[in-house]
Amino acid sequence: MNKKDNQIPQFALCFNNEGYTASLEVGKFYRVIPDEEAAEHGYIRVIDESGEDYAYTTNRFHFVQLPIEVAIYS
Repeated sequence: MNKKDNQIPQFALCFNNEGYTASLEVGKFYRVIPDEEAAEHGYIRVIDESGEDYAYTTNRFHFVQLPIEVAIYS
């Protein structure tokens, strides 16, 4: 089992989908995929409405910490 298998899932709430209305829904929580390189450039990688992970600017999201019981089943 590697380090990623032990991580608690992270989530972010979308509050700005301007220019990405088909990919992001305002008010929806998205699962965050850790990506240090993207973060260094002001981006967050999430699994969007396509079901794939894409990078968006972090100013579209607010990071949230869900209770572990919720996070592990999401």
